[in-house]
Amino acid sequence: MQIAAGEYGYTPADFHLLLAAGAVDTLQADATRCGGVTGFVNAAEQCTAWGVPLSAHCAPALHATLASAVEPSVHVEYFHDHVLIESLLFDGVPELVDGCLLPDPSRAGHGLSLSGRGNEYCTRSTS
Repeated sequence: MQIAAGEYGYTPADFHLLLAAGAVDTLQADATRCGGVTGFVNAAEQCTAWGVPLSAHCAPALHATLASAVEPSVHVEYFHDHVLIESLLFDGVPELVDGCLLPDPSRAGHGLSLSGRGNEYCTRSTS
């Protein structure tokens, strides 16, 4: 059984400790926690240095593009509830095709933009 951990890593040192201890078979990083794109790329570079694969934690719409950009990436965690929320909030959410998330290379950056959908779930008092 492969052991994956690191999804609650916030700093490069958090990932280093897991890798140096040999505590994980796969490092899991979450760009929404570890310093965005820079932190995710740092985790990937550490994985490359230690010869350990990288798995992206949750937020599949964001991580599909990031994971595609780094060599040690092997997984993007995919939860139906995250995909539902992402599709309400963003345009450019990658489609799942034969078990693969395929980012749209014609979209800039991470490929996402705010959609405006989902506003019906937000209420604001105007009194």
